[in-house]
Amino acid sequence: MKKKITFIMNPISGTVSKARLPELIERTIDKDKFQYDIVFTERAGHATELAANAANNGIDIVVAVGGDGTVNEIGRALVHTDTAMAIMPCGSGNGLARHLMLPMNLKKSIETINQCIIHDLDYGVINDIPFFCTCGMGFDAFVSMKFAEAGRRGPITYAENVLREGLRYEPETYVITDEEGTKQRKAFLISCANASQYGNNAYIAPQASMSDGLLDVIIMEPFDVFDAPQISIDLFAKTIGNNSKIKMLKASKLIIKRKNEGYIHFDGDPIMTGKEINIHVEHKGIKIVVNPNADKSKRKPTRVVNAISEAFNTLRDDINSNRRSILALNKKLLRRLNNL
Repeated sequence: MKKKITFIMNPISGTVSKARLPELIERTIDKDKFQYDIVFTERAGHATELAANAANNGIDIVVAVGGDGTVNEIGRALVHTDTAMAIMPCGSGNGLARHLMLPMNLKKSIETINQCIIHDLDYGVINDIPFFCTCGMGFDAFVSMKFAEAGRRGPITYAENVLREGLRYEPETYVITDEEGTKQRKAFLISCANASQYGNNAYIAPQASMSDGLLDVIIMEPFDVFDAPQISIDLFAKTIGNNSKIKMLKASKLIIKRKNEGYIHFDGDPIMTGKEINIHVEHKGIKIVVNPNADKSKRKPTRVVNAISEAFNTLRDDINSNRRSILALNKKLLRRLNNL
């Protein structure tokens, strides 16, 4: 029997026009394997409703056609069901798709769906909200808020926010309790990663796995103005674990307490919440269509890494002990990014 597959399309997410996608799907989907339909979201949260209806009606695969927000909305409706999620990445970040090494080319992403290789993978939960890539607090959530407010999208905007806002943000003190006990840490940010990156190839947890039943917990300690450009480079170069300001641990569940209410984020979507944050992993709780042809050896530095590294190395000699020089360095870095 043919498998039933539903494409849920967010017509306004990301930077990719959706006008020709129905035609592309019609040309590319394997009709010997699949009986398909396409539905469109009309409002925030609608993708969750549509995906839940699909699962209840016995649809075999629901395809998220959109960005990380659409993926999250659809994924949360499919957890612990027999319906698998697939992804056609059309967003500005595409964090989960990039972690899974799915093709960014939309025709090739449909060809990957045609192969129909499905794995049971982990997902995370923060304060009862599912996430599939990362969640976090501190500067992690602050940047997500700024990124959501930005008029422009993409990796350049993300790097700009890290460079521009990083020197102004005040670290907080957190009390972290996991299976190993309780510890107090003053941190710039705490990120809990089920997958390796935020999106845009910004790797906050390069070694994260979606099948080990654990979250990678990244604690970024307070840093001075000299460290900001290197941290930006390390995010995109997959070397954040080598930075002296980063501490990492693994946990299946943890409780984090802070002095004040504030923002958290789940898969890049910011939300205000209370002083106590509960986070855990649901081991192999969602079925996802994966890329059987993924080749990790083909990973290459992005143009963002190359641009920031070149600018930083060129201007390194300009750094001196006063803040004005550092701010001038960051302005030069931003100008270099804007010229990409």
